[in-house]
Amino acid sequence: MANTSVAAKKTPAKRHAAKKLVRIHQVVKYPDPVLAARGEEVTVFDEELKTFVEEMFESMYEAQGIGLAAPQIAVSKRIAVIDLSFKKNPEEKIALVNPQIVEMQGKQLEEEGCLSLPEIREKVSRAAWVKVRAQDVHGEWFEVEGEELLARALQHEIDHLDGILFIDKISRLKRELVMRKIKKAQKNGEW
Repeated sequence: MANTSVAAKKTPAKRHAAKKLVRIHQVVKYPDPVLAARGEEVTVFDEELKTFVEEMFESMYEAQGIGLAAPQIAVSKRIAVIDLSFKKNPEEKIALVNPQIVEMQGKQLEEEGCLSLPEIREKVSRAAWVKVRAQDVHGEWFEVEGEELLARALQHEIDHLDGILFIDKISRLKRELVMRKIKKAQKNGEW
């Protein structure tokens, strides 16, 4: 049975016009220098910031990620977004501006990957629980607590804002093996 409601009769052009177009940013790969720099504090909370955060979420989804830091799209600012539900639950979307870890407990050792290091996965030791203090897109301070995967994602993205990649947290031997793999991929034009 066809839906005959007014909403169903909108033309594709009208539906498209109602939806705001969002820019998708390209994720930069290691060893781009922006990934090794500490991001700048955000001091202006305006419509441009809100739009940029929307673009970050959409860029993250496009890249098939659950977290993205501004330096990963070549913007050296202290902004990160996380959505462990990958678009399934809008309430799980977290936008962090000027975040800082204020408390951490426990330990977990799990495999991590990174959009800026495609195809690279290694076990990384992280705190099992963290509390993060950050600002939202309006400049209001809030706290978020996370355990397990959320704790890992919060730490991973905040590390990006400090110029730290997960490969900086693995053993020297494993890091050398990863570097060889990257150099080989670069040589073959695959990176």
